[in-house]
Amino acid sequence: MAKGFTDEDDALLEELGVEVEGKKESSRTPREERVIAGFEEIQRFVEQHGRTPQHGEDRDIFERLYAVRLDRLRELPDCRAVIKPLDRLGLVASAEPAADSAPDELSDDELLAQLGVDTAEPADITELRHVRSAAEKRAAEEVANRQTCDDFDIFRPLFEQVQKELSSGLRQTRRFERKSEIVPGRFYILGGQKAYVATMEQPATNEHGNIDARLRVIFDNGTESNLLMRSLQKALQQDPAGRRIVEPSAGPLFSDQNEDGDEASGIVYVLRSQSDHPALATHRDVLHKIGVTGGDVARRIANARLDPTFLMADVEVVATYELFNINRARLENLIHRIFGLARLDVEIKDRFGMPIIPREWFLVPLFVIDEAVERIRDGTITGYVYDPKSARLIRGAKQQS
Repeated sequence: MAKGFTDEDDALLEELGVEVEGKKESSRTPREERVIAGFEEIQRFVEQHGRTPQHGEDRDIFERLYAVRLDRLRELPDCRAVIKPLDRLGLVASAEPAADSAPDELSDDELLAQLGVDTAEPADITELRHVRSAAEKRAAEEVANRQTCDDFDIFRPLFEQVQKELSSGLRQTRRFERKSEIVPGRFYILGGQKAYVATMEQPATNEHGNIDARLRVIFDNGTESNLLMRSLQKALQQDPAGRRIVEPSAGPLFSDQNEDGDEASGIVYVLRSQSDHPALATHRDVLHKIGVTGGDVARRIANARLDPTFLMADVEVVATYELFNINRARLENLIHRIFGLARLDVEIKDRFGMPIIPREWFLVPLFVIDEAVERIRDGTITGYVYDPKSARLIRGAKQQS
């Protein structure tokens, strides 16, 4: 008779065609029940994904847990005996035991601890909190492992200049997002300190198939760290205040056409003087005026021969770049700062005889201006100035404000 039912109940159930056998007591121990339940989870994973669970720090935490658990089940003879009749996928019968055998069964908490996961709260693996993989722990240790920067005097002026540009609004900071890149020559904010990526070794593919590279990172407190690019990326992403320091002009400023929602802000123009003055004509090929206007360039230069800003002569437009959503004054200041060492030092008298010193003419080849524009566009202009002696952009030279 079924437990909890009377004879009349049994008779009624039999008439209805319902079996009334008593519940069979399980002959398995609690440990065997746990082994079977854990193995069934592994089989469900295999059926869902079409493969056995794999090890690896880039794998989902539960897949890694199943992989370790499957290794342990294969290693322990008593566990293999329990699950063999249930091994419909041949996961145990078709695999050799792992080399690093364990003498005893590991609990979920012990498995997670082996994987580098903190399970202080709670114990239920379906409600994991504060999970840190071994890779994340190594990344944190790598960032924290700093030493004194012996040649910090070389980098100090760069940090001072960056701070000035942040204070003046010439530079901005933006949240370091997952899609953000680590680029040598750029500045970041990590743990409340400015970090400068001084060098990057040749990128290579690591054991997980990801591109990585060793960096030399200088911090504004006079320390440095040799860490991996992906370690710095993770640290910046996990830091609530992690930022990247960019120029106001970083991003798609120059384009043949604007994207939806962009508002036109103006034109960067490059002019060449048609003056026949001997001092100007001699350097005609490298003497350029670089300016920014919110109006029409042709209208801007219509009366150039009457304007000392244009050296009291007609000019030729040699290059223009349309820009969107940008502060024109700040961009112009940035360009003039880059080429400050090559500014033309000349005094021109206007039509009334008043002396004027133009500020937008520079002795710079056009190809260098093009390079500067491209670097402003992609945000790699940081730390560059024009060197008149070598006629090229260089990094780390003393910059003018």
